[in-house]
Amino acid sequence: MTRKQQIEQALQAAFAPSVLDVVDDSERHRGHGGYQEGGESHFNVKMRARALAGLTRIKQHRAVHAALGADLVAQIHALSLDLAAD
Repeated sequence: MTRKQQIEQALQAAFAPSVLDVVDDSERHRGHGGYQEGGESHFNVKMRARALAGLTRIKQHRAVHAALGADLVAQIHALSLDLAAD
């Protein structure tokens, strides 16, 4: 399973989002720090989920990181999050 699939699966399970778009943006970072040959090092995530309602931006980000787990987060160099409640 790819990292992108792992991210999608973890976020679906934790938040049941109405919108989930995970984009592997690694190729745009070729030659920069953290780039890994083959990609899967830089991701952009757009998610809309009722479960995020009432959470501050920091708590939303912490919730996403917790849902992904420390092992998966450690494998990702950059994770850009566009989060909102529906």
